[in-house]
Amino acid sequence: MLTEGDLAPDFTLPTDSGDELTLSSLRGRPVVLYFYPKDDTSGCTTEACEFRDLVPRFESSKAVILGVSPDSVASHKKFKAKYELTFPLIADVDKVACQAYGVWKEKSMYGKKYMGVERTTFLIDADGKIARVYAKVKPAGHAADVMEAVAALS
Repeated sequence: MLTEGDLAPDFTLPTDSGDELTLSSLRGRPVVLYFYPKDDTSGCTTEACEFRDLVPRFESSKAVILGVSPDSVASHKKFKAKYELTFPLIADVDKVACQAYGVWKEKSMYGKKYMGVERTTFLIDADGKIARVYAKVKPAGHAADVMEAVAALS
């Protein structure tokens, strides 16, 4: 797992629009990189909508919000439209970023083990270094916590 002070691993992946996004192209601005398990599920929807509702406050700090999951571009496009999300969702179908950030893990539900995304957020500073890691995130209220940390970076 990456820790505070580490250089954020770079990646180039497609977004919900079908365009590719390279993380390092956002240097000079704080980036909220949040990994979530699956589009249009209860926790993931709560988390995404809370980030959406705080976008104006994040933008006033010049911060960029990026949601990442292994879902497809088409799935992201549908999820984004359904909940009027105003930030990019990154399609990491091959789990390149998930593995680079150490969030692709063995999980367990009802006694069954499977591989999936452990809900984690990385706050990346303007220099591309990880300023804060939020592991095993509880969706409700998380965006507000991250907003406070972004404001402290400014």
